[in-house]
Amino acid sequence: MKSLTRSRDDKWIGGVCGGIGQHTDIDPNLIRVAAVVLTVLGFGTVLIAYLIAWMLVPLSGRTVTVVTPVDPTDPAPGPPSP
Repeated sequence: MKSLTRSRDDKWIGGVCGGIGQHTDIDPNLIRVAAVVLTVLGFGTVLIAYLIAWMLVPLSGRTVTVVTPVDPTDPAPGPPSP
């Protein structure tokens, strides 16, 4: 079962519409258009829901930091050459 997450790759503002599109297998651009239309027709209600989702829905995946080990036998790096 897929969980709802914000998209890291398919985002314009916060990745909420991209995440909903990935979760429901619907084109995120259709969700964006629907969000804009419903925001205009609903006097900003969808905008408030979007902002709440932006704060509560986690980002997809995780960021991996690669740390390179330091060899203690290597000399200290010098200044860059001109």
